[in-house]
Amino acid sequence: MLKKWIAIGALLGTSMAQAYMPQSGTWVVTSELNGKPGRGLAIDVQGQTLVMQMYAYDASGNATFYLTSGAYKNNQYSGTLNKYRGGRYLGSNERIGQDNGNDGVVSMRFDSGTKGYIKFPGEAEKEISRFNFGYDTSPQSLFGIWLFTPLGTSTPRSDVVKLEKLTPASNYGTGFVMSADNRFGCENVTSGPNAGLVVCIKFNVANRTEQVYYFDYKVNDGEGYTGTSPATASNLLIVRRLTTSNADGTGITFKDSESTLPADPEALRQAFESVVSEPIEE
Repeated sequence: MLKKWIAIGALLGTSMAQAYMPQSGTWVVTSELNGKPGRGLAIDVQGQTLVMQMYAYDASGNATFYLTSGAYKNNQYSGTLNKYRGGRYLGSNERIGQDNGNDGVVSMRFDSGTKGYIKFPGEAEKEISRFNFGYDTSPQSLFGIWLFTPLGTSTPRSDVVKLEKLTPASNYGTGFVMSADNRFGCENVTSGPNAGLVVCIKFNVANRTEQVYYFDYKVNDGEGYTGTSPATASNLLIVRRLTTSNADGTGITFKDSESTLPADPEALRQAFESVVSEPIEE
């Protein structure tokens, strides 16, 4: 994603190192994700401080709570894996937990906001990843209100779009999800040079392609590239899911204010076929 950092650096007028803030939420040891009870991590970084809570087991099989916190710098963290005992249990009166020593040093490093590596005491380094349990590649996974914000353009403009209509799939994905006026459509791409991305197209009132969006996302946050065509899709794009399909807000909720001028869904499909078949530069 070098182009992303060049774009941000140009926008801010400074040079930037590739630094990543891990996405806050539930993380798992990737190789241990099998649908059965196991170990899990809750990671949050605020400023330069990382906090990780871990649920795991001791050598006797008892569930154990761990906590580590400290300075996060250069995409890396290292600190003691602390244990606690004697705290409040369900139905108890007030009880204050007490330190119960630690099991050694835990180290983490990240190469993106959703992927990293962890070394537990006494274990080899293992890959960890942001746990995505609520969304798959079905078209229904894209339902909701989305905010698309391009950076690095001379006239930055955000689009707020409610995706709510299903239409047939292109030759590359699982099915279109469109706005009510048929002027904005997105699809999870599962084949071709852009497999693994979401590709969206926005039409103007004359049914001509106005903007294309390529992005990857986890849960509610994404990033990618945008432009008026595949050849010009070089501007950094920040994406945010604002509501779910049930209209539940994921943060601040915006209302879709696009016009209701109709467009031809077939024109959208044809335009999509042309842009998704061309790879974008990473």
